[in-house]
Amino acid sequence: MSGPRPVVLSGPSGAGKSTLLKRLMKEYEGVFGFSVSHTTRNPRPGEEDGKDYHFVTREKMQESLDNNEFIENAEFSGNMYGTSKSSIEDVQAQNLICILDVDIQGVKNIKQTDLNPIYISIQPPSMEILEQRLRDRKTETEESLQKRLEAARIDMELSKEPGVFDLVIVNDDLEEAYEKLKSVLIEEIEKVQDAKK
Repeated sequence: MSGPRPVVLSGPSGAGKSTLLKRLMKEYEGVFGFSVSHTTRNPRPGEEDGKDYHFVTREKMQESLDNNEFIENAEFSGNMYGTSKSSIEDVQAQNLICILDVDIQGVKNIKQTDLNPIYISIQPPSMEILEQRLRDRKTETEESLQKRLEAARIDMELSKEPGVFDLVIVNDDLEEAYEKLKSVLIEEIEKVQDAKK
């Protein structure tokens, strides 16, 4: 795949990935693009097919998986999720840095491919702070909250394994976390900006 190096962003729900990404995309407009993931779950209110996710049936998803069309996939809470090779190529074809927001399972899957992205993990300062952030959102049932916290515990442990990530950012100070994220991406950002001149 040609074009700028993609960025694999991972970390538990509530670590601050979305906040950091929104800021990055606002500061560097026209530099980043998202690969739109596929899922078998139903759309939530306000979500659009092809923009938020490609909403597909389990059969269609399984068929695509069998045809080796996905770079990574996972199952969470009974729903399938995945990133297709074509969704990454679509972003790279526009000379944009493709951002892949995946879980730790996805990271391990991508490691088996020839994608060669920059691997970044965003981690919360502690489990207590993460739990508070998730509770403050008021979007989870107690059961789904506990599932997220358990997934986060595993994620936090695996992020400490040497060689998995190029950079692990502990998001205890948003400004500091943002500067660290920017510094690891600046080389790719400048390539994209230079190509547009």
